[in-house]
Amino acid sequence: MKGQIVKIVSDLHYVKYENSVYPCKCRGYMRHEHILPLVGDYVLFDTEKLVIDRIEPRKNCFKRPKVSNIDQAFIITSLVVPDFSLNLLDKFIIHMELNHVEPIIIITKGDLVDDMNKFDEDLEYYKKIGYKVLFNTELDEISKLLKDKVSVFTGQTGAGKSTLINKLDSTYDIEVGEVSLALGRGRHTTRETSMYELCGGLCIDTPGFSALDLGDYSKEEIRDAFIEFKNYNCEYRDCMHKNTDNCGVYEAVLDNNILKSRYINYLKFIGDDYNES
Repeated sequence: MKGQIVKIVSDLHYVKYENSVYPCKCRGYMRHEHILPLVGDYVLFDTEKLVIDRIEPRKNCFKRPKVSNIDQAFIITSLVVPDFSLNLLDKFIIHMELNHVEPIIIITKGDLVDDMNKFDEDLEYYKKIGYKVLFNTELDEISKLLKDKVSVFTGQTGAGKSTLINKLDSTYDIEVGEVSLALGRGRHTTRETSMYELCGGLCIDTPGFSALDLGDYSKEEIRDAFIEFKNYNCEYRDCMHKNTDNCGVYEAVLDNNILKSRYINYLKFIGDDYNES
């Protein structure tokens, strides 16, 4: 049978097939060959012997958290407590772009903000370049996006990932943590990676995306993951878009057609500093 791993506890891999979940172990050769199953893997397994025979090819996979075959990522982004961070938002977006996962930005804690106008320019920019941006109060729209997809909920710790899942389906009652006022971030309350049925799709609530490292990617890969750069012509084939004459990307930054914070974050991600000439 072909099923999907929805949870892993120690050496037990819980495989969902139709309306049943089977606790399975892996065949010995997988351990000897260091083949590591992940939550999200599609596998061929024996429903009687409760053994996984083979892992099917993955569309994508992550080292941390250990998940695979993700269609889209809901990046939960708080406006306050913890504070709105464009650097962290861009880091999540780039990480997803490089793993062929659609990023969807979900804004939380808008009810705690006195003046939303100061966020309008940034949020409108992300919409303009092609990203979906929704508030966590738009539950109907979020529900529609979840249908028939495998989604991951990620973003700032304490931004409201588990709270949003609870609102979308109150039967889960996932533990919610308070935000530390001293540290400006939340306590990790999601302790294991599990896949849930949610709004006609599957989602993963995971503790593992709280700290992202882009060090595994080349500068060129990071550059190409900034999707709006492709909208501007550059005379140089391998240009890194840094203070270069006749570079359309850098000119777009100077003309305020590219959000300056995005460009500054790009330079930080590739290990450079912003120097406006």
